Amino acid sequence: MFENKNAADISIMIRQKEVKPSEVCGYFLARAKETEPDVNAFITLSSDLMERAEKLDQEPISSATSPLFGLPIAIKDNISTSDMPTTCASKMLANYRPPYDATVISRLREQGVLVIGKTNMDEFAMGASGETSFFQPTHNPHDLSRVPGGSSSGSAATVACGSAPLSLGSDTGGSIRNPASSCGVVGLKPTYGAVSRYGLLAYANSFDQIGTFAKTVTDTALLTAAIVGHDQKDATSSRDFTIDTAAVEAFSVKGKKIGILKECFAAGIANCVDDRVMAAANTFASMGAKLVDVSIPSINDSLSAYYAIALSEASSNLSKYDGLRFGYRAAHFDDLESLYINSRSEGFGEEVKRRIIIGTYILSSGNYDKYYRKARILQATLQNDFAAAFMKCDILLSPVTPQTARPLGYKETNPDTLFLGDVCTVPVNLAGLPAISVPCGLDHENMPIGVQLIGRKFSDTELLGYARVFERESN
Repeated sequence: MFENKNAADISIMIRQKEVKPSEVCGYFLARAKETEPDVNAFITLSSDLMERAEKLDQEPISSATSPLFGLPIAIKDNISTSDMPTTCASKMLANYRPPYDATVISRLREQGVLVIGKTNMDEFAMGASGETSFFQPTHNPHDLSRVPGGSSSGSAATVACGSAPLSLGSDTGGSIRNPASSCGVVGLKPTYGAVSRYGLLAYANSFDQIGTFAKTVTDTALLTAAIVGHDQKDATSSRDFTIDTAAVEAFSVKGKKIGILKECFAAGIANCVDDRVMAAANTFASMGAKLVDVSIPSINDSLSAYYAIALSEASSNLSKYDGLRFGYRAAHFDDLESLYINSRSEGFGEEVKRRIIIGTYILSSGNYDKYYRKARILQATLQNDFAAAFMKCDILLSPVTPQTARPLGYKETNPDTLFLGDVCTVPVNLAGLPAISVPCGLDHENMPIGVQLIGRKFSDTELLGYARVFERESN
């Protein structure tokens, strides 16, 4: 009944009383159980979803009812939920159940949105393939032999395989846009500060941002509108920010300038990606937009700056997992020092330990000025360069990733090369800008390709408008 329906379609059916929330949730729960043995998109499925949905069946629906009322949503497992474990896909937190909901969860529950489950991810959001999870790797629904992208791998895969109509992820350096592109769904990383981070277990505080996955841009706008806004529990959240869903639908690109971001089309971009992304740019041109070439040379240094800052913050954030207060505790230890060592050695995976070690080195005496301070200077330069670029255009366009989804296992034999896949996404996080990945075609093996649109700070409604125009014209 709901196989080819997006969230907005199902919402209309609920509001017109053609279906009940329990029927909707029952369908997606059954679909999740059907696809899980192959996709591994979930770590935990809700045990009381149907009970909650049946209660919603009895609630009245009016014009004031949220457009998301009665819909199930999948949640990345680094966003706190009081009724389900929040593991960050790590042995360290395998049995952790938060005593509170993240702000985004509280807001969704208030609007009658039901959490269907917690999705698989790269451990502590550290990875770009979905393979570093302690539990199992997530598989790409388009080809089970390939990765779905990461770190929000399960959240993208649930929408792609139809086990949830909507999902939430987090984006530190491309962790929403990367899997959205690889799985052929829409993924939005909002402006930094647009969505409260309260309840998001931190990887790198100054970059982390909760964002959304959906089948369509319309669904993305509806979900984003439901979670944005100021939160007293997060001092970085913006006070006066909303998403105008009507403006998204009415947006026109005629007369707008689309900046083609030169540095993201450099060597290493697969021909099929280059072709499909430039075809997307030409679609905008056919609707009256003007294409202009834009160069931001500091993007070439963005990976170095990003990893210096992000790994330093990760080292600090993960220092609290020591085997004493909460989280995994080693069964065997001789003294306090061996308790720390054994608990962290056994509780963290290899990728997390590698990043902690690098971050600790960067923050050590003699290296702080040499690496971290310079990285912050490069970040400021990049922010200024983006501001200058937006004097020449209204929006920037680029690939999301240089290649389409890689085979499972590739990361283990080519770890350094995989880092280069972030070159098109991390500059956005360094600058705190909004960006969205929208499907723009397939490669010769029928694997999805996404085009990335980047906007000015807090231009999220306009950014969604560009994406909606492209989506409408492409379908």
